Amino acid sequence: MSNPIGKSMSDIFEILHTDGYARVGRLKTRHGIVNTPIFMPVGTRGSIKALSSHDVYSIGAEIILSNTYHLYLRPGDKLIKELGGLHKFMNWHRPILTDSGGFQVFSLSALREITEQGVVFRSHIDGSKHIFTPENVIEIQENLKSDIMMVLDECVPYGADYNYTKNSLKLTTKWANRAYLARKDSTKLLFGIIQGGFYPDLRKQSAIQITEIPFDGYAIGGLSVGEPKEVMLDMLSITLPLLPWDKPRYLMGVGKPMDIIYAIELGVDMFDCVLPTRNARNGTLYTSLGKINIKRKEFKKDDSPLDPNCNCYTCKNFSKAYLRHLYTTKELLSYRLNTIHNLAFYLNLIKEARLAIKQKKFSTFKSKFSNIFAEE
Repeated sequence: MSNPIGKSMSDIFEILHTDGYARVGRLKTRHGIVNTPIFMPVGTRGSIKALSSHDVYSIGAEIILSNTYHLYLRPGDKLIKELGGLHKFMNWHRPILTDSGGFQVFSLSALREITEQGVVFRSHIDGSKHIFTPENVIEIQENLKSDIMMVLDECVPYGADYNYTKNSLKLTTKWANRAYLARKDSTKLLFGIIQGGFYPDLRKQSAIQITEIPFDGYAIGGLSVGEPKEVMLDMLSITLPLLPWDKPRYLMGVGKPMDIIYAIELGVDMFDCVLPTRNARNGTLYTSLGKINIKRKEFKKDDSPLDPNCNCYTCKNFSKAYLRHLYTTKELLSYRLNTIHNLAFYLNLIKEARLAIKQKKFSTFKSKFSNIFAEE
């Protein structure tokens, strides 16, 4: 894997420190600078579930992700544009990345049809018929006034055969070229997406083809869809050396703490996943001492904070006993306090990773968390 000496001279992305292939960088967007590596909380419908924008600011999130598919269906991208764009609509004035909606559409296998033109699908809400094309997906994201837009691609399921994956790759490349030409506003960054399923030669082929298009950054899609961890890491190891060193790399949908650490070590810069927020609502919480389920009886009389090494609002103000009480009685406050903590844990993990890279101590950092999250 290429690791040139010196910094990237890009106007958009600058690499400041390295430790092996792990990098610390700065990504410049219209709504501010994002320090990488970074984790993006997922606000699918223009909201981080259970949190206000004030909460999300308070835990230190630098960028969030929202979903094109869901916002297109409700309340509609044209309405959001009319109301001033997604930042104003949800009162979030830091960067926003919007995914293309492709993953959601392709997960509706019984409700969609793929053609070279795009994807015809039926809404999961009311069954109404719609089409996503590489061009209108860019238009939708420009209406939302996203800082970082993603191209339409096909996310191939784990286990898809070689011929299907190869044909899908050809379509994804054609769509990527069309999406690149469709962008009207160059101040909005546009990322291409590498696919290729779980076949090394197709992954390489996709990486070569997509990086021939001068996108502002490159994402690795189609991973964390049920494959073993070793397979995911193999695909990353195959793909990353073929991506430009001086542009941001985004691993889509990967979110277990150790998976993030392994990927940072290989040279990934950006992550998103619903795991910390979804697990928070299910009572599964991440701490510096390991993962716990707050509903367990052992916490009924536990007056200690959830994580003695965490400075978030939840840990500073409430005991495990209280958090257990909220969860077992189904109080709505449980969702908020648990989500604040889990996202704070993820963002602190990323901060620690950046510091470890700066200090050339990433191996030590990785070993520490490998012991804590060995089962992940």
